[in-house]
Amino acid sequence: MCMNRPKSYPTRRPLSSERQSHLSRRHFLGTGVGAAAFSIVPRHVLGGKGHVAPSERPVLAGVGVGGVGFGQVQGCERAGFQVNVLCDLDDVYAKKAYDKWPQARRYRDFRDMLETEAEKIDAVYCGTQDHTHAIIALAALRRKKHVCCVKPLTRTVRECRKVVEVAQQAGVATQVTASPNTGEAGCRTCELIWAGVIGPVRECHVWTDRPWWPQAMHRPAGQDAVPETFDWQAWVGPAPMRPYVAHWPEGHPALSGVKSLRGPAPSAVYHPWNFRGWWDFGTGSLGDMGCHYFNTPQRALKLTYPTHVIATSTKLYPESAPLASIVTYEYPEREDMPALRVVWYDGGLKPPCPSELHDGLPAGGALYVGDDGVMLGDNVLTPSRKKMAAAVPKTLERRGGTWNEWMEACRGGQRAGCDFPWSGPLTEFVLLGNLAIRVDKPIQYDAEAMRVTNHEEADRLIREPYHNGWSLDG
Repeated sequence: MCMNRPKSYPTRRPLSSERQSHLSRRHFLGTGVGAAAFSIVPRHVLGGKGHVAPSERPVLAGVGVGGVGFGQVQGCERAGFQVNVLCDLDDVYAKKAYDKWPQARRYRDFRDMLETEAEKIDAVYCGTQDHTHAIIALAALRRKKHVCCVKPLTRTVRECRKVVEVAQQAGVATQVTASPNTGEAGCRTCELIWAGVIGPVRECHVWTDRPWWPQAMHRPAGQDAVPETFDWQAWVGPAPMRPYVAHWPEGHPALSGVKSLRGPAPSAVYHPWNFRGWWDFGTGSLGDMGCHYFNTPQRALKLTYPTHVIATSTKLYPESAPLASIVTYEYPEREDMPALRVVWYDGGLKPPCPSELHDGLPAGGALYVGDDGVMLGDNVLTPSRKKMAAAVPKTLERRGGTWNEWMEACRGGQRAGCDFPWSGPLTEFVLLGNLAIRVDKPIQYDAEAMRVTNHEEADRLIREPYHNGWSLDG
């Protein structure tokens, strides 16, 4: 087993279905869609477990397929993966995935899935809530499976370092679903900044209009009966156990703090989707959107880890993220670039709007401030620098996006643009900001030692303990 199994968590085997047969890999490929287009080469001829031939369609297991995972697994399928296995803790929430892929074998417990399907799957997609990313990714990596994880990669810094370490040891193809920095906009941003179009960049402002879910709240009172179709104990996993509560009462203050509640169940307390606002389960607005908006700045500005982080926010709550925050990061000089200040804004807050933007800033984005000009994404705003920008050649490869890049890597090609080693610093960007928000103090970060050197509580949060019998180590 890849994880210590909590004694109270019962083993579950595949859900019974007359339509679910344990087809052999060869039989499925021989009868599935597009079989005639592929020439199958036996895996043992190709030189090792985990290798997928260019002619072969990798078999995918999707874990957490009821929410964002439903659409993203479809993206994997369009890229060429076979969706043969599905795993979810909520039968009702996952029904659309079960209906979409009736041939897929179904599981509740991802460990049972990996144990039973080890020789039948090539890759694992993880679309669960933030606090279970690490345990699922590690379990798959230790079985040498390619892994794609929804952003952010993990909920804590310690988890992040562990997952990256094991991924590098496993030598498999990995990917995180942050907005790619390898498309036209991301590559063009890099080309313009590296060509010096706006001069040395000393400030970068990044913002989002999230949250779209409840934040700034205390834990609700009471307890509801857990539906038979949902495994609450497994959903809580390594987080501190708490009573199950389905919905906030109508008119509860938790529902009034966010202007635009969205998602499949806006009044849900924890599940589905609203886990994001709770520190035990999610990573707030910064965790939800920071990896998207910061992926290109990290590449364009050649960033790894900040040295200092300071945050200010609306009212703080011990168990949930605030309604709005501003987080400032300081990065040292690196290569040919000067020291940099990055400022994050959420909850509808934004940086000062450049005078060139007469209609104001968009709901989310990245603004680069250089000595000679300003860019909004790959759009040069400073009139005197536009001619220079137009003359900068396109030198970077434009790639196929999240799912196609992962597929290419699974087949032994170029590594995915947001693989786990790359997404490690990207994930720590959002997690360190959350540390500064939670302790409401400036923090100094020693990345090499993985320590906050000036604040004991913030340093402790880097390595939050696991509960309910779970362990980060296999």
